[in-house]
Amino acid sequence: MELEVVLPDESPSMSVAALVDLARAAEHLGYATAWLPDHVLPPGEYGATFGGVYEPLVAIGHLAAVTERLRLGTSVLVAPLRNPFVLAKQVATLHHLSAGRVVLGLGVGWSEQEFDAVGAEYRNRGAVTDDVLALLRHLFEAGTAPYRARRFSYQHGVFAPVPEGGVPIMVGGNSDAALRRAARYADIWQGIPASPVAFAERAHRLAELAGERNVVAALRIGWDGAVPVEQIADEVAAYRAAGATRVAVHFSAWDGTRERMEALAGALAPPLTAHHLGATSGA
Repeated sequence: MELEVVLPDESPSMSVAALVDLARAAEHLGYATAWLPDHVLPPGEYGATFGGVYEPLVAIGHLAAVTERLRLGTSVLVAPLRNPFVLAKQVATLHHLSAGRVVLGLGVGWSEQEFDAVGAEYRNRGAVTDDVLALLRHLFEAGTAPYRARRFSYQHGVFAPVPEGGVPIMVGGNSDAALRRAARYADIWQGIPASPVAFAERAHRLAELAGERNVVAALRIGWDGAVPVEQIADEVAAYRAAGATRVAVHFSAWDGTRERMEALAGALAPPLTAHHLGATSGA
């Protein structure tokens, strides 16, 4: 099982240097992927509810230049808030510049106020996300014009750079709709379950929906240091036993994240961390 980190991009007081230091520390400690959150124009201050002070795709471009092995992804980018053609171009470029270390994690979003603020369509955000995913798959797989679909169609156009081997796509969420979306379009599903039992149920449902498609079952949890690290290590092990192949951990406030990353990596070493398993960057 691979251990991952959700970088704490919720505080305007966190410097770029601190973000870089955390990414480098994650790579050194054996974390396989570092995820960044996304909110474009939230209705409240950035903090525990709203992450994404630094725009995640721009931040990934910077972090890719200062790391070597660490995968970098979005957990999750709100798909209906973005122009999908520009998004595809940005991600394909990042994939090329990072030597294939980018994972595009997408979700439908949840803040109606944020959708209203940027003029996006909230009511049909799930259908919009499905159409975004279909277009991304077409473009990333060297699909050519014409492309005809429900929303995003084009008669003429050339897309480049085409990502060699494709870009791994992650879909986040616990709902049946999220599972159906992941089963159809994604390489990875990232849930936020209430327990290992709940995760096992959702992972089983995902496998049923995916059929012959292999979709990695992963999850995201949080640890702020309020409970002993041994308790979190036991929780990670329980999720592994429930079928999780990747566990991403958000370590709360940025100024204590490095110490908590070190503690958890140490508590899990050597059997669970990507560093000791020699994990690759594939999906």
